[in-house]
Amino acid sequence: MRFNTGTELLTQLEMKDNRLHSLLEITNAINSNLPVESLFKLFSFILKEQLSFNRFVLFIKEEEWHCPVKVGYKGRIDLQLMEAELVRFKEITLVESSNSHLLSDFQAVIPVSHQGKPLAYLLISTMGKTEFLEPAHFSFAQTLANIISVAVENHRLVKQHIIKERISKELEVASEMQKLLFPSELPSNRKMDLSGKYIPRHAIGGDYYDFIPLGDEEYIICIGDVSGKGISAAMLMANFQATIRTLFKYQRFEMSFLMEELNKLVMKSAKGEKFITFFLAHYNAYTRKMTYVNAGHNHPFLLNGRKVTMLKDGCIGLGMLDELPSIKVGKLVLNTNTTFVLFTDGVVELENEEGEQFGVERLIKNVQAYAPLKMEDMNNIIFSKLEDWKGPLNYVDDTAIFSCKFF
Repeated sequence: MRFNTGTELLTQLEMKDNRLHSLLEITNAINSNLPVESLFKLFSFILKEQLSFNRFVLFIKEEEWHCPVKVGYKGRIDLQLMEAELVRFKEITLVESSNSHLLSDFQAVIPVSHQGKPLAYLLISTMGKTEFLEPAHFSFAQTLANIISVAVENHRLVKQHIIKERISKELEVASEMQKLLFPSELPSNRKMDLSGKYIPRHAIGGDYYDFIPLGDEEYIICIGDVSGKGISAAMLMANFQATIRTLFKYQRFEMSFLMEELNKLVMKSAKGEKFITFFLAHYNAYTRKMTYVNAGHNHPFLLNGRKVTMLKDGCIGLGMLDELPSIKVGKLVLNTNTTFVLFTDGVVELENEEGEQFGVERLIKNVQAYAPLKMEDMNNIIFSKLEDWKGPLNYVDDTAIFSCKFF
């Protein structure tokens, strides 16, 4: 039976003291929220100066594998090859000999994992021989690597959370700004009764409707839908909305000229990657005359009694081509008690659990049934019908209805 000498006991006590000191250093650094780069520098210092490892490489997986620590090793590292070579190591393994160019330069492979998934690998060597090193020496290196890996992962998750919070706040602000672009008040008087209802698929959407008075008797009524989804689509539509209002604030335009200018705007802004379907009508409440252009949008319709008129005249969608091939301006005179309904494709293309779309005919039948009501009440009923139609399914597109009754 061999007894430890006093010198050996002192050495062991010193090593334990160094380990405890190292753990305190790492813990204090993490609690102080030091940058990840500082943690790696401290980790390298402890391994080299306090634990006497002269060659080591640390691989950590964040989004992808990378090598943030490389000390005493001059070789080139192929990260894809590294992963293939190291994935088989599930516990601390001493490397006696290896045909691997990477592993042959190290004495041990130290894996760090969580719930069976690898978080990090530490390849390590000391100037001494492997057989003279205590297993606890490698175990402690594994503990340090584990602490560092978890700290790095926490840094990454916190960073992701901060980014998500910032994006969420930006979307919230954008959503509030977009709401300001919709008409805040719509008239309900002896001449007309208007109401709009809109449910965006996401925080900000790409549908748009508007009502712009041009005086006491003339009005612009419009609705649009931008192709695609996401922030870029919503921002394109927001820019489009603002342009429409600015144009009509200062000047009157011929319908054809206006559409050509709007087409140029969309082409310039979207660079051919998106387009906007758009319906624009100019209505004179005194003469009851309406002129309109339908730029590739779902056909709005007029309901007078049981007669339904689809408004189809116009051109292709804005931003599809550099120049609009042709523009046909529609003209008509509205009878008294005419209901005018504009909508986006999210209404008629909404599917039920059987994959059947709500459809234009079903929308028209609902309008015929509820047109005698106030437009706000009619819109609410139609949206309740849409809710019943989709059942447990989600809305898959922005959904807007803009209804007008001209007495």
